[in-house]
Amino acid sequence: MSTAVITTSAGFELTSDQLELQQRARTFVETVLMPLELEAEELGGQLPEETVEHIKREAIAARLNGGRFAPEYGGQGWSMLEWFLVNAQFGRVTNGLHWHVPSAYNVLLQGTPEQVERYLVPALRGEGGDAYAVTEAEAGSDPGGIASIAESTGDGWRINGEKWFVTSGDVARVLIVMANVVDGADRLPTLFLIEPDAPGVEFVDNPRFTHNYPHGHPTIRFTDVEIGPDAVIGGVGNGEALQRAWFTEERLGIATHGLGAMWRLLEETTAWALERRQGGARIMDYQGVSFPLADSATDAALGRLLALHVAGMVDAGADV
Repeated sequence: MSTAVITTSAGFELTSDQLELQQRARTFVETVLMPLELEAEELGGQLPEETVEHIKREAIAARLNGGRFAPEYGGQGWSMLEWFLVNAQFGRVTNGLHWHVPSAYNVLLQGTPEQVERYLVPALRGEGGDAYAVTEAEAGSDPGGIASIAESTGDGWRINGEKWFVTSGDVARVLIVMANVVDGADRLPTLFLIEPDAPGVEFVDNPRFTHNYPHGHPTIRFTDVEIGPDAVIGGVGNGEALQRAWFTEERLGIATHGLGAMWRLLEETTAWALERRQGGARIMDYQGVSFPLADSATDAALGRLLALHVAGMVDAGADV
């Protein structure tokens, strides 16, 4: 593997391999995903199944699936910095088309060998993913507000509760459900793997949002859902720590996608402002246009530097 180092204008050093990865992701985005944007918009985010399968095949061929998971599971073994480089490219695409690139949530790495083989490995092959069921009517990311409970049945668990905004829950192969295990007076936040077709799992709502994305954000109710002892992932009482690790990656990912979107917006707006003429001059020559664009470019550059710094901190083992 090449170890040549190239210094970017931002002061970060990227190896030639990392630059190749960034370009590979950009090529995939521009040749596979962007040509589908208009169709996705017109179809309300729902592309034909054959088109979705085409995206998956092309993503796997481009070695962009399962980014931070090890190759032994079917992933790429990227560092957080490399994951940032790819996700910044994914963020340049509208309609969440990059959601079709096979991947999974990092919590599945904490699963037993059987759980990994059943859920993680197929997900990275594009054979059905996962969805986090955490948010509730009166609780968000703080497990202290979670009302869903899990009671021991002696040979497994009984789950009761209702989850809101379960992104991709309508297409997931498995739901990662946060519930408090009842242990006397204690409530132990724990993650459970529950398949959507299990008895007692009910999809009660699929609220509409102001975007056209491939998947929904359904409300899912769990009523006396009986699951086995092997449905716990990461151990009883470890749900909060596992969720925090997920949020670290997810929040950086959201920021990275936002940066990618912002850079594309700046590129296309600048190109248009350089060509569009009004009053005999390019509109870029008017301060009311050029100054806000310059301010936005500054914000985008600072955001990129901050995200790169945080990615480097994660790779260095910092507690972020």
